[in-house]
Amino acid sequence: MAERKVAWKPRAENTLIGKRIQRIDGVEKASGAAKYAADMNTPGTLYARALTCKRPHAKITKLNVEAAEAIPGVHGVLVLLDVGGEINWDGTMVAVVAAERIEIADDAVRAIEVSYEDLPFYVDEQNLEGAVELDKQNVDQEEEELTEKAEDQGHVERTRDFGDDNKGDVEAAIKKAAVVHKGYYGVHTISHSCHESHGSHCEWTPEGRLEVHLSTQNVSGTAGQFAGAMGVDQSKVGITCDYIGGGFGSKFAAGEWGVACAELARKTGRPVRFMLDRATELKIAGTRPSGYADVTIAADKDGNIIAWDSHHWGSNGMGGGIVSMNQYPYVFDFENRNRRGTGIVTNCGPNKAWRAPPHPQLCALTHTAIDDLAIKLKMDSLDVFMRNADKTPQPDVYTGEMKRAAELIDWKAKWHPAGKGAGRGPVKRGIGMALHRWGGSAHAATCRLRVHPDGTVESFGGTQDLGTGTRTALAITVAETFGLPIDGVKINIGSNQYPPSGGSGGSTTIGGVTGPNRRAALDALWKIFDLVAVKYDVDADSLAAKDQKILSGDKVVCSWKQAASLVGPMYLEVEGKGPENDGLTGSGVGGVQMADVSVDAETGVVTINTFVCVQDCGLIIDLMTAESQVYGGMIMGIAYALSEERIMDNKTGRFINADLENYKLPRIGDIGELVVEMYQPDSIYDRGVIGLGEPPVIACGAAISNAVANATGVRVPVLPMTPQRVLEALEGGQA
Repeated sequence: MAERKVAWKPRAENTLIGKRIQRIDGVEKASGAAKYAADMNTPGTLYARALTCKRPHAKITKLNVEAAEAIPGVHGVLVLLDVGGEINWDGTMVAVVAAERIEIADDAVRAIEVSYEDLPFYVDEQNLEGAVELDKQNVDQEEEELTEKAEDQGHVERTRDFGDDNKGDVEAAIKKAAVVHKGYYGVHTISHSCHESHGSHCEWTPEGRLEVHLSTQNVSGTAGQFAGAMGVDQSKVGITCDYIGGGFGSKFAAGEWGVACAELARKTGRPVRFMLDRATELKIAGTRPSGYADVTIAADKDGNIIAWDSHHWGSNGMGGGIVSMNQYPYVFDFENRNRRGTGIVTNCGPNKAWRAPPHPQLCALTHTAIDDLAIKLKMDSLDVFMRNADKTPQPDVYTGEMKRAAELIDWKAKWHPAGKGAGRGPVKRGIGMALHRWGGSAHAATCRLRVHPDGTVESFGGTQDLGTGTRTALAITVAETFGLPIDGVKINIGSNQYPPSGGSGGSTTIGGVTGPNRRAALDALWKIFDLVAVKYDVDADSLAAKDQKILSGDKVVCSWKQAASLVGPMYLEVEGKGPENDGLTGSGVGGVQMADVSVDAETGVVTINTFVCVQDCGLIIDLMTAESQVYGGMIMGIAYALSEERIMDNKTGRFINADLENYKLPRIGDIGELVVEMYQPDSIYDRGVIGLGEPPVIACGAAISNAVANATGVRVPVLPMTPQRVLEALEGGQA
């Protein structure tokens, strides 16, 4: 008997895999039939609102909820922080009210009596010198700890030293360099801004079971968090997430809002729905931390980068963390490199992993410096990136992708020395680029697959679809294996009652779930081939499933339904697990982005003309949803490049733009033409399925910043490049 090998089909034999196939849940989403946690409204549901503190650092000195509890329609008030409790950032939840209507809950929140004692705060995450000065005032330099007076006043240490990391001889390399550039670069903090805010609908059954409809990226992993907080067995917690309105890394936990919802449901004996309001969502549900850097970079006369020296800082809030030092400089590994990091402890809302953490910041702090070096070398920046491709993880891949992206955007025709474009009016046009990388390996997952005697195939798994097309990809995988149309397969996901699957983060889901489903489908198919071989007296190893038929060579042996009926009166059930080292999945992807922009030197407005991305991600299950991921990443990238940022008021410590009017996300007219091409030579296909969710958002900020510098001849040092910052850079002439 020939060996039965777990593998994907050769590309040419696929009928579904790699094609553009529409989402199987598209109609439900477009019609409103799809139900999210925010839509749950079972009989008797109460609605919850939170009282939040608008101070950056304070202690609660008074809290009285009696007036709120007395309002008709209020069924429960849950105190999260009582008198003496400490507030460390604007938006901290103090109490939650559950009422018959949202409006009643809002009235009850306003009726709560609360007073605070203000404490010292610091929210200026860009200002390292200010944080250092505070530590000089409040930290005993010999003891290296807060003075007793400072501690009594409520101060904390404001800086954290992450040390140095050195390689080679940077000083010697700089001395022999033909060109040395020094620059300052930065990226401000942004919030997750999920369209469906964080929250849940919780309901206790008469048997003491907690049923949670949760907006989550982690269906299989959150039941224990509810169970522990509620003091019940994990087996008594059901988690359901059929659809989610955005999850970019912040929706892995039950969250204090989820636990509060469950507690209020138990306290009131009623179902409760608690979704964060928009301001609270922006303030406390998670942010992408900031990053700023002073960089020295050097090259020989041919553009070969020979030295890198940097000090970067920033803040992830009270943790005082910084963007990863061990991945900086980004993508490139230079022979001579020094790097130093300092964290700033700020009274700002907590950090949560935001799509590709922390690669967008690292890219913006690295590839802008490389672009400025190219300007000083008087070289085309594409040539400098190409010259240094040998210092990347995949030189051949990046080189191929850069060449293709340059063709798509017509780089050679559009590039010009910085600030030297042909236009004579106030609108200047420029072009820029950047590279990115990501891992994307498969997470652990299990699936259960059934083949029913009537030919119906079902798959069950405790994964979730973040809107990326997971249901569709699973249907394609299983249908391709059995030679069925997509509607011949039913995909069951979104419940922790199904076999466990990892959370959707790190671009791990597509490999995590398609691998087990392919293995299970092959296992089931081979079992059915054995039954067909006995029934029809053919060689099992000669059989193939295609077009709802079982074939032996070119001969039709039987229909799929006839084959499936051989499993007997009960369904055939098999299990698939992963990841396995069998080639179905891989890791490590790259990509190139190039932007063509116009900059109005009178208004400071940046307009995207064309934005190109060439991206690899191994074997592509559904080309349409893969391209959709890239489009979405590019749009999010345009947001943080041009308009999106958290604005903290240094005088009050408040997050002052915590609404969707002033927290600027792009509209359709801000996007420009997006051009996406998936890089798919056979060598990439043969690497198996690799995750795609993160990579397309990474290089956007750097590429657009470099295009603005090419257009204007000056560097706008900090993202986002708002009109005000563009005008300030033009007035200051920062190169």
